[in-house]
Amino acid sequence: MVERLVANEKVEGSTPFARSKKKIMSDLANKKCVPCEGNIPPFNAEEIHKYLKKVDGWEVLEDKIDGFHLIKNFKFDNFLKSQEFVNKVGEIAEAEGHHPDLWFGWGYARIKIFTHAIKGLAESDFILAAKIDKISNV
Repeated sequence: MVERLVANEKVEGSTPFARSKKKIMSDLANKKCVPCEGNIPPFNAEEIHKYLKKVDGWEVLEDKIDGFHLIKNFKFDNFLKSQEFVNKVGEIAEAEGHHPDLWFGWGYARIKIFTHAIKGLAESDFILAAKIDKISNV
């Protein structure tokens, strides 16, 4: 069973439940990711809900391996556009020192973000998501 957090409600089930596509402006994209060495606790559900409102279309899922994580699917017109997007995400990830899991192929990209050291989410995860949202709307 996968547990998901969506806006201000907890939803349980086995399939993802997408948040509203409403555009939410955020100053998170202007912040810098802070490296985590495991010396902080992961966000609790209340903190996750607060930050989830600041990013656009990301889902929060929980599993036994990674704890809570952000995940989002992106669609493109062809393989090259997917690859270009993933390369831009890679450049941001390297600049921020925060590296998401990436999958891509013809017309799609999927990104999973979480903080490995705490097996959960922290502010830097939402900062990275906001930076990715910014380039996906260009």
